[in-house]
Amino acid sequence: MHRTKSTDSRTPSCTQPWRTHSCVPRRHSCRRLVGALLILTIALISLLAQAPPKTWKSQAEFDAYSAAAKETDAKKKLALVDAWKDQFPNTDFQQQRLALYVDAYRLLNDTPKVVATLNDLLALDPKDLNVMNLIMVFSLQLDSRANAAALDNAARVAQATLAALDTKPAAVSEADWPKMKVALEALSRKVLGWTAMNRSDNPAAEQAFLQSLKADPDSAQVDAWLGNVERAQKTPEKVSQALFFYARAAVHDGPGALPPQVRQQFDEFLRKVYNGYHGQDDAGLNDLKQLAKSQPFPPDGFTVKSEAEILAEKAAEFQKANPQLALWMSLKKELTSPNAAQYFDANMKGADVPGGAGGVETFKGTIVAARPALRPKELVVAIADPKIPEVVLKLDTALAAKPEIGSEIQFDGVPDSFTPDPFMVTFNVERAKLKGLKLPHK
Repeated sequence: MHRTKSTDSRTPSCTQPWRTHSCVPRRHSCRRLVGALLILTIALISLLAQAPPKTWKSQAEFDAYSAAAKETDAKKKLALVDAWKDQFPNTDFQQQRLALYVDAYRLLNDTPKVVATLNDLLALDPKDLNVMNLIMVFSLQLDSRANAAALDNAARVAQATLAALDTKPAAVSEADWPKMKVALEALSRKVLGWTAMNRSDNPAAEQAFLQSLKADPDSAQVDAWLGNVERAQKTPEKVSQALFFYARAAVHDGPGALPPQVRQQFDEFLRKVYNGYHGQDDAGLNDLKQLAKSQPFPPDGFTVKSEAEILAEKAAEFQKANPQLALWMSLKKELTSPNAAQYFDANMKGADVPGGAGGVETFKGTIVAARPALRPKELVVAIADPKIPEVVLKLDTALAAKPEIGSEIQFDGVPDSFTPDPFMVTFNVERAKLKGLKLPHK
């Protein structure tokens, strides 16, 4: 694998395929959580809403509760819970009532009210891990509705959950607790990363997401978010890590994977980001995917070279193999830039060039013309391309004969003038400093 310019590509979401900070798409991810972690939601609501009460203030209160608990239409359910509350504001069954409110708001897709009501429910039992779990999961569904207060609340509950994991709840069996503890730790770290990410605290988000993945290495949602916050830090090391976790989110197809259609969308996003950073390299991208599929974390020392690094390495190799041509190409770049005149006057005019710069004592070129035909005093020389003249050498003494056209010479001299287009540099050169000059034999 290779060890193991940035585009405007951003991580995909449901409605905007390249939206910042959304792992693709949040709603799909949360639905997956509803199917797995949020079994607790249904269990809790069912328990609280349907548990037979021991005492009621009256048959009317029980009937009000029963009607709300049995109703499946969201709006009607909410109206019935409100009616129960209006008629019996001081009920002994606050948990059941709040659970019914949670269920109604959930059915209405009113996530902010779901979270607010769960907060009220948690206030009745501040150590209830089931309710903490629900607050964190529904907080993740807030998306753009997650204001500063919502982020603070989610982070507070996540910290409280982590603090509570040292003690097994009495209602949880010894056999179930280890698995539940790991799941709650992974979720809590995920929420802490999500809150930090939404506050643009990328280093804190990165650490929290890494801790979440250590607890649950198969969360593609966390992989994608981790890629976001690492890439946002813009260092080569962090961008390399980000590409790994993006690849992990795109190729992971086991438990915790993104839905197939979303995974395909993310794979296209990965290709854009990878090519924008590293350059077109299908083999390298495939190697990256295979590595990410085989393990949840990149190996020590993992890096993906940027396109700029690759070009710099190639330039260094070219300079080492062709020092004369490399120096000439560097000068040509400066002399065709917007500041060419200033550069020429400050660095070349009247100076001995190359004059040992970069260890180069002479330039090598091909003679393409000599002027005049008899006893020439000017040689027109090509350097980068043997057919394209770039230099005029004005000799201090005329040559005895016309040199061999197409022959190579080496020279150094004193630049006198230049034109950027067509590119041409005129040197004053001492005849004695020409090397390799071939004149016809008499």
